[in-house]
Amino acid sequence: MSKTDSTQRTLFVAFLLCLVCSVIVSTAAVMLKPLQVANKQKDFKINILKAGGLYDQGIEDGKSITEMFENVTTKLVDIETGKYTDEQDVQSYDQRKASKDPQLSIALSPEEDLAKISNRVNIAKVYLVQNDQGLQKVILPIKGYGLWSTLYGFISLESDLNTVSGLVFYEHGETPGLGGEIDNPKWKGLWEGKTVYGEDQSVELTVIKGAVNENTPEPQYKVDGLSGATLTGKGVDNLVKFWMGSMGYAKYLTNLKEGEA
Repeated sequence: MSKTDSTQRTLFVAFLLCLVCSVIVSTAAVMLKPLQVANKQKDFKINILKAGGLYDQGIEDGKSITEMFENVTTKLVDIETGKYTDEQDVQSYDQRKASKDPQLSIALSPEEDLAKISNRVNIAKVYLVQNDQGLQKVILPIKGYGLWSTLYGFISLESDLNTVSGLVFYEHGETPGLGGEIDNPKWKGLWEGKTVYGEDQSVELTVIKGAVNENTPEPQYKVDGLSGATLTGKGVDNLVKFWMGSMGYAKYLTNLKEGEA
């Protein structure tokens, strides 16, 4: 066998091997995609349940995610009017994609864009926790820029629509051990029971520098800052103020409280 034939055979075998491997990888990707989508949807629901304080209890009771979601109603809200809308299909509506569509969102001015998100969706997907006694909690999607990344999460309010039930972030790229402490259960637990609005209905809830203690004035509105992650804490503070404010869910929460949503 000539040197040329040997080289050609080696290249042919290498090409064939690459082709077989690419077919296997592509086939696996296609076959696994439904499972990946299902797992992503499951994880998304788990974070909603965690924000509402429903997940841990559900696990203790041996319930599946589907069973835990039985008392959760998903609705779409027109942020501008603060009322429910059927303009989009509630099941297929993708709020993240909508925020990038100029037809489904509005561009924010620098003065309006406290959360540094550039665009705000016109329609938000909200989650109502209800039972025989009526509304128990409302869970709202939130997002805003931290130090290195956009933070995506949920904030949950009790039935008075002014007391925080829970806060979770399910996606971010903050520094582990610093800004990444927004995932720390201890810090997230500090939000529970805090008050959002003051007597004049302005957003008073804030992340402070340092810790809340017995000498802190109006501690019901204040959450400990993140040690070594001042800018991430400020980002959380800004996004909460934005989404709880007039450009966010304030009008909807007022309508919901008055039975006009």
